[in-house]
Amino acid sequence: MIPPKVKEVVATNDYSLIVTFDNAVIKQYNMQNMIQHPRFLSLKNKALFMTVKVEMGGYGVSWDSEIDLSENELWTQGIEM
Repeated sequence: MIPPKVKEVVATNDYSLIVTFDNAVIKQYNMQNMIQHPRFLSLKNKALFMTVKVEMGGYGVSWDSEIDLSENELWTQGIEM
């Protein structure tokens, strides 16, 4: 199955992402454990974490050119709200 595209993303204070997909499904993606990994370590800075944005075309979300998550990861690992 091809995952739907990301339409909107909102970062929360507890290191979760609320992701709205183009099929109107909303999922919560918890990043508390992920920010312990070297690739995501800089996201412990809450100001940076809150700057998350949808990638062009809805193919995921990103914080900068180095840190991103795919729509597939968000769709398969997120919990429907």
